[in-house]
Amino acid sequence: MTPQDLGVCPYTIDRPVMWHRWERLTFLHWRFEPADVQRLLPDGLEAETADGAAWVGLVPFYMRVATPDGRRVPWVSNFCETNVRTYVRDQDGRSGIWFFSLDASRLGAVLTARATPYRLPYFWSSMRLSERDHQIAYLSERRWPDPRPATSRVRIGIGAPIEPADVTALEHFLTARWMLFSVTRGRPVSARACHQPWPLYRARAEVVDDHLLTAAGLPAPEGEPLVHYSPGVDVAIGRPEP
Repeated sequence: MTPQDLGVCPYTIDRPVMWHRWERLTFLHWRFEPADVQRLLPDGLEAETADGAAWVGLVPFYMRVATPDGRRVPWVSNFCETNVRTYVRDQDGRSGIWFFSLDASRLGAVLTARATPYRLPYFWSSMRLSERDHQIAYLSERRWPDPRPATSRVRIGIGAPIEPADVTALEHFLTARWMLFSVTRGRPVSARACHQPWPLYRARAEVVDDHLLTAAGLPAPEGEPLVHYSPGVDVAIGRPEP
């Protein structure tokens, strides 16, 4: 398998239950001790490591959601989102994402997401995304349902695009993910997400004042994050699978 193959979704979703557009997206990743991540995971999932570390990502972006036939609902379809995530394997050896939290600026989207079989830990937050020249900034302040304040403020500088052949194995590990895991009623659930390879750009963190990672129960991250930017991808979302 070539490095480029790692960025290609290994399957198709013939009947997506919804379509997403993830755009103006930044990946910020920190190294963590695997044990610090493992203690927060449910039974049946194991922290997946690369370069001897577990990795936790802070991923702010703008989300657009559509039904399978392309319809959008204004009060739930378009919103800012920031998720805190890590990378795991299940008992069958499948790799995927575990979300510690997902903050969104649309209450309707949060209520809908919490009620679906995916049972993802969404929070309603006041959020803002702004762009200027080659910079992009994200602000988030959690409102509900967690009464504890949790804020995040990030500003990055966007650099040059990364040629597909130059994307490293670690960069694929952190970005090319095709499955999410969740737990509903005590039972593990997975779902597939398929999209074209990420168009990645080099980026640098200019401001990072984040409290979403520690609100999830993680230690405060150490050192500078590894940062990448992407203008976005269109994503087919599959139905939940036991």
